[in-house]
Amino acid sequence: MESPEAVDNALQQFRDMLASDGYLLNWSAVGNDRVIVKIEAGADACADCLVPQPVMEAIMTAALEPTPYTLDHVELPAGGH
Repeated sequence: MESPEAVDNALQQFRDMLASDGYLLNWSAVGNDRVIVKIEAGADACADCLVPQPVMEAIMTAALEPTPYTLDHVELPAGGH
């Protein structure tokens, strides 16, 4: 199986986009082939800049398609959509 670097590469553009709105994107593996994406709000995060959870999950699912991993779920900050 490919290294987790494939996930880092697949999510990098979203990490950069979220960072510009004050968010930090991290992920962790669950089992051999599933990923949890966690989005955390920084001190200056734009509360209205995050899309609703179902939209974020669709975006992350599509981003992971070129990797051997699939999305388990997305965790948004408390008070997120």
